[in-house]
Amino acid sequence: MTHAPASWLSGGRGRLLMAAVFVLGSAWIFIMQPVEGAVTGGAIPSPREGFAAPEVDLERLDGDRVRLSDLRGRVVVLNVWASWCSPCRAEMPALQALHEQRLGQGVVVLGLNSTVQDSEQAARDFAAEYDLSFPIALDRDGEATRLYQVRALPSTFFIDRQGIIRRVVVGGPLNPSVLETTVLDLLGEGG
Repeated sequence: MTHAPASWLSGGRGRLLMAAVFVLGSAWIFIMQPVEGAVTGGAIPSPREGFAAPEVDLERLDGDRVRLSDLRGRVVVLNVWASWCSPCRAEMPALQALHEQRLGQGVVVLGLNSTVQDSEQAARDFAAEYDLSFPIALDRDGEATRLYQVRALPSTFFIDRQGIIRRVVVGGPLNPSVLETTVLDLLGEGG
């Protein structure tokens, strides 16, 4: 195997090559700069503890829209459920109680119906049966379920005021004391 002598870099072609590499590298760095004011605040979105919660923008049962980033500044309990799920049914009273107790204290319970595995009518009937007053978003195409890599129902994501997931509970039903303790910790009231 023959190697070209290093002297080829010292000539005019070498300087031209180095200049091209510098220009292309600088352009690449400029292009890859994060967008200022991005939704995640520079944190990488991932459905895991310590990472920014992936953005969702979904229609709610009441016809309004909900964007997770619009809830920034509040503690969010994002609960993914379906009407046919027995553990989901068992934990709904605790989620409703949390919503009622913490309403106006910087806590949002957000139900995310996995409508792609359920039906909108079943979600409506479920919400009426349990007299749910917290917002319920509809994941009609399954995109939010995929973004959050939901493997089991229910799945609950506790999101802090900066939009970072601090705890993930897969399965259920959630213990009401665990629910309250986790929320108090995120509010800064935990011991």
